[in-house]
Amino acid sequence: MTVASNTDRIVKTVDIRAGIDRVWRALTDHEEFGSWFQVKLDGPFIVGTRSTGHITYPGFEHEPWESFIKEMKAPSYFAFTWHPYAIDRSIDYSKEPPTLVEFKLETVETGTRLTVIESGFDALPAERRPLALRMNDGGWEEQVGNIKRHVENER
Repeated sequence: MTVASNTDRIVKTVDIRAGIDRVWRALTDHEEFGSWFQVKLDGPFIVGTRSTGHITYPGFEHEPWESFIKEMKAPSYFAFTWHPYAIDRSIDYSKEPPTLVEFKLETVETGTRLTVIESGFDALPAERRPLALRMNDGGWEEQVGNIKRHVENER
């Protein structure tokens, strides 16, 4: 697993022992995505639409999920925008620019390499940026492990 970070972006890379089509399905089927990401989504991912639901991760079950699906290019690229670590109900996050989350897949000798990039943190309000970056950095570290286990352990 490779990890890179700076003030504007988070990058996580993991190799998964499965074919690219299998990893693509784990990323883009809303029910399967929900099982490893720990979110209950209201419906499928559709480019140009909002994805809604609620978080099922312990301690955050009361938090809503909202993202905007930007692009889906099977089987190699999936992207959405969202408001990172948006858990304070007293803040109207819609006034902030969202970050861009990109999932890039490529076939490698051992299966599929998944790279997750979340960018745009430098555009967040200065007082919110460090916590959002830190929490999402740890979150993506956990999520790349989750999808790897989800896909590899189903055999």
